[in-house]
Amino acid sequence: MFKRLAYGLSVLSVFLIFTASVFAEPFAYVTNGISDDVSVIDTATNMVVATIPVGDNPQAVAITPDGTRAYVSHQGSDDVFVIDTATNTVIGSPIPVGSSPQGLAITPDGTRAYVTNVDSHNVSVIDTVTNMVVATIPVGQEPFDVAITPDGSRAYVTNNDAVTVSVIDTATNMVVATIPVGANPEGVAVTPDGTRAYVVNQGPENLFVINTATNMVVGSPIPVGAEPSDVAITPDGMRAYVSNAFSDDVSVIDTATKMVVGAPITVGDQPRGVAITPDGTRVYVANASSDNVSVIDTATNMVVATIMVGDVPRDVAITPIIEPPPIADVPTLSEWGLIAMAAILGIVGFMVMRRRKVTA
Repeated sequence: MFKRLAYGLSVLSVFLIFTASVFAEPFAYVTNGISDDVSVIDTATNMVVATIPVGDNPQAVAITPDGTRAYVSHQGSDDVFVIDTATNTVIGSPIPVGSSPQGLAITPDGTRAYVTNVDSHNVSVIDTVTNMVVATIPVGQEPFDVAITPDGSRAYVTNNDAVTVSVIDTATNMVVATIPVGANPEGVAVTPDGTRAYVVNQGPENLFVINTATNMVVGSPIPVGAEPSDVAITPDGMRAYVSNAFSDDVSVIDTATKMVVGAPITVGDQPRGVAITPDGTRVYVANASSDNVSVIDTATNMVVATIMVGDVPRDVAITPIIEPPPIADVPTLSEWGLIAMAAILGIVGFMVMRRRKVTA
């Protein structure tokens, strides 16, 4: 009897460990512009676990909210590839979009992907169910990047040559506002509460902050490093991380004070894409000229790992942490722990009583 109970508990322990590990850490997907592939990094080990061949000159990558698909834009072939993150293989046919696709963002409900087309000066909207373009939206000159508000109602597009940001109403796919910003705007990110959009400007090398309620720039521009490229905001909205391509570092901004905090964080050569893990503890930075990814600990703002990837990494996106759906009448992990503890105590009590009987 004891052996059977012990075996059952060991099986339960393996189940608990396996379940916890499955949902423990996300994966980072990195586009490599010259080697025409995507590197997949296990953020638990910071090791590359897969390399996926894709199209010509991959640029941006975005992951669906459920973590099952990664969309990759290709400037060389004017299309978007879709990767199944379970198998890390390309699925379906390439999706034709505009000329020189660059930025990518997916709506919070996962139904649409917005792609900026630099040379055709428009944005393609992809239906993620059919993987077909369902709308093409004219914006400013050379649209570079795009970010979508948490409620999915607006898309903010940086127009690199027009010195503006176009605001798209995602319900109608019409431009509803055009906001003047600094010269050569590139990266853009929206805060988790949806109240602010942060725009990186390469010309004056600063960061503009847009009030999304009024679609106006608020406060003074925030000076950052040389040729800033991308920006990412922590899940709690308290910090913004900006990659500076020519100064080979990352600036950290306190979003409450709109000021740079601490010294710039030295990373690899020509940092471009920036992404932050869902728990906010790590920042992943793609360094285009050193063919690697720097990992920053947000508690110390120090680089804690450097990961070699493909040739000329451009962008990085990180899968969400997907918790298992609740099942009716099935114990939770914490309840399983209590059950296991009760079983162990029962076994110990049983063995003690049995020993006493034998002794008597």
